[in-house]
Amino acid sequence: MRVVIAEDSVLLREGLVRLLDDAGIETVATVGDGPGLLGIVEEHKPDLAIVDVRMPPSFTDEGLRAALAVRERLPGTPILVLSQYVEERYATDLIGGGAEGVGYLLKERVSDVAEFIDAVRRIAAGATVIDPEVIGQLLGRRRSGDPLEALTPREREVLALMAQGRSNGAIAGDLVVTEGAVEKHISNIFMKLNLQPAQGGHRRVMAVLAYLGRTDV
Repeated sequence: MRVVIAEDSVLLREGLVRLLDDAGIETVATVGDGPGLLGIVEEHKPDLAIVDVRMPPSFTDEGLRAALAVRERLPGTPILVLSQYVEERYATDLIGGGAEGVGYLLKERVSDVAEFIDAVRRIAAGATVIDPEVIGQLLGRRRSGDPLEALTPREREVLALMAQGRSNGAIAGDLVVTEGAVEKHISNIFMKLNLQPAQGGHRRVMAVLAYLGRTDV
């Protein structure tokens, strides 16, 4: 597995390289600013790009804009965005461009090495992984009349874990229920969100998009 990293902090950048190397993941290139990301992705065609949201020169959203440019120029390139703070707009902007192979994690998650490496591998394989704190904030601002209001508390739990990129088996393990029960909950979620089998797009991804506030997709 080959990755590229766009991160202006030399300490964090080198730390990420070391963590990935210890897990058998090769870092083929690094840059310290957003504009350089597109170049190294085009050159190396990595399995994953890890990108900081805020980088020089303005330290606002250069990393996010670079990530969106990568997805536009090279569709399907897996992207993991790292952020210091919970910034919901960045998560919804990135996922709105196509949720498969996308991750948004707080930098503090890197300290849990096993969890971070697991997220890296899942995103590279096409999963969607959203930080639990982002999910918590999104739950706290659900609008009245939102279609998600029809979901039961257990269905909300299942959808939250889906947004973290969990498989049905992993969700069953987390909730201590059978995989069959998880499949039933997911079927109910699809039905309540009016996501039909014949509808274009991946229903699991579309459910996550609705969860993140993009109910217009």
